[in-house]
Amino acid sequence: MQEVYEFLKKCGTYYLATAEGDQPRVRPFGTIHMFEDKLYIQTGKVKDVSKQMHQNPKVEICAFAGGSWIRVAATAVEDDRVCARQSMLDAYPNLQDRYQADDGNTEVFYLKDATATISSFTAEPKVIRF
Repeated sequence: MQEVYEFLKKCGTYYLATAEGDQPRVRPFGTIHMFEDKLYIQTGKVKDVSKQMHQNPKVEICAFAGGSWIRVAATAVEDDRVCARQSMLDAYPNLQDRYQADDGNTEVFYLKDATATISSFTAEPKVIRF
């Protein structure tokens, strides 16, 4: 999981895919955080992405850096604890002008039953499960 975290952190921006009915939805994301041995992402409850993850928690993440790319398939599980939200905001202080841990909007999800595949054109794919 640490390797997946470091890869996504290095990318800065990754792309999160959700489903809305039978239509895939993809958007850029930038929050990735380790907390209590889990990998977390953050969004706002008012956003469509939140509604989509609550309806269908299966997500995929994709990112590219340095000639390699990663795909992570996982189940997004909401962690509704203030301490989890605050940990994310502490890691991303630039979000604190828009989000607060107890504002009723900030939401964090951890990735469960995840399979990450790191690929390139020059090496065999590396599969990491967590």
